[in-house]
Amino acid sequence: MSDKNIKVRGIVTLVIVATALFFLIPSITQKIPSVWSNHTEKIHLGLDLQGGMHLVLEVETEKAVESAMERISNELKNTLMEKRVRFKHLDRESGAITTLELPNKEASTRFEKILKNDFPNLDIKSSEITEGKEKVYLKIKDKQIASIEKFALEQSLETIRNRVDEFGVSEPEIIPQGKERILIQLPGIKDPQRAINLIGKTALLEFKLLDESHSLENALRGNVPTGDVIAYGYRVESETGRRTKIPYLLKKKTLLTGESLEDARVSISDRFGEAYVSLKFDSQGARDFDRITAANVKKRLAIVLDGVVHSAPVIQERISGGNAQITGSFTTDEAHDLAIVLRAGALPAPVRILEQRTVGPSLGQDSIDKGILSIIVGSILIILFMVMYYNLSGIVADIALFLNIVLILGALAAFKATLTLPGIAGIVLTIGMAVDANVLIFERIREELRLGKSPRAAIAGGYSKALLTIVDANVTTLIAALVLFQFGTGPIKGFAVTLSIGIICSMFTAIFVTRIIYDYFIWDRNIKRVSI
Repeated sequence: MSDKNIKVRGIVTLVIVATALFFLIPSITQKIPSVWSNHTEKIHLGLDLQGGMHLVLEVETEKAVESAMERISNELKNTLMEKRVRFKHLDRESGAITTLELPNKEASTRFEKILKNDFPNLDIKSSEITEGKEKVYLKIKDKQIASIEKFALEQSLETIRNRVDEFGVSEPEIIPQGKERILIQLPGIKDPQRAINLIGKTALLEFKLLDESHSLENALRGNVPTGDVIAYGYRVESETGRRTKIPYLLKKKTLLTGESLEDARVSISDRFGEAYVSLKFDSQGARDFDRITAANVKKRLAIVLDGVVHSAPVIQERISGGNAQITGSFTTDEAHDLAIVLRAGALPAPVRILEQRTVGPSLGQDSIDKGILSIIVGSILIILFMVMYYNLSGIVADIALFLNIVLILGALAAFKATLTLPGIAGIVLTIGMAVDANVLIFERIREELRLGKSPRAAIAGGYSKALLTIVDANVTTLIAALVLFQFGTGPIKGFAVTLSIGIICSMFTAIFVTRIIYDYFIWDRNIKRVSI
């Protein structure tokens, strides 16, 4: 073993420790140069440590199936009319079922041909023939239903993630649970109710014409004209703050949706100083909006979001350029959140909150204090035991233990991992496992010394004989930790992260670093006795 080899290994160790300290120091002190802080971040704390909100949402995937059936039914109706196939009462009943009445055999034959060629995702569930008329029950195929439900979950996940990112939450955790649920953890959130409103809003934006040719009063009494629907908006009186519900009679047909939306921004009215949302459509949406406004000058166009009418202005002239506004009695925060959900897109299906928990920052700080105390107490007990039982060799193990903790925390900061309360438990467990490798090595060295070998030979034999056992034990534990990380969620994942990092760091410090210290004293200082 040459002096040069020891120096090379020492330099490698110093570089690794210095790198860990480079990433760790911002988490310890704020008094660092701005150039340093711009390239590093503090260790991110999980929901249980810094407080925040925990949500479990259920995506109502059956609503996505119903929406798909509604679209297919409308397409089928238009196709039958274009191809002049006679039919009656094409109505969606419940879920993924639509009924259709065909007057004669010829219509039935032509309908079956259209169904086969143009609507491969529809099946005839059953049919009834009465007095020559056939009533057909149509349903979406099971494979297509499964595909729609899967897409609804994936799209909801992506939409919610986009909304949360724009809301400005640091290190959110948004992951699927099963086929219909989404787990959301938002650390450090200051306004939980605002976040819930933002996440749960369906954000289905529609433009519909008001029906001004029929009586709203008659419709409110129950005589709603065919092809119309009643919707409500709200007006807030500036003097009293009172909220008044306003009914509208709308055409059921949607002229334009938020799917054509390119951007949505908050603006402030020059005249009244009120916040409103400016909309900009893509090229296709701009052409559609231009066509719609040109064909309906002097008519009222309602802007409907999630079934609520936000405004219903009169179209004074043709509007080109693809710009529109949503006005109302918005606060700046309400307008900002509305712009976020419109930019992120509509949820493909409504979501329902199944579980909601809020963790206060004081409870999180208490967890941090107790976690740090457990690490300190555990480290002190292990340090004392190693020194008392292994003498000066115990100090070598304690140096490796200290470096191990530094490397773990540095790695958490470098990889931008989130430290949770179970993660602290993983660090405490790793502290015990770190000296476990040194215990195996020291006991092997003792055996070699009892056989009368020299310190140099005893140390070489101790490390070589213990190495296979140490690697085997740590690799199997690492595999278990990786499995926990892959399939676990929340707290289990936090535990697996620190355990995995801790195992790798402990193997480096317990085998590589301690061997450098021994080799230095054996080869450079030529010690004749090992204190072990």
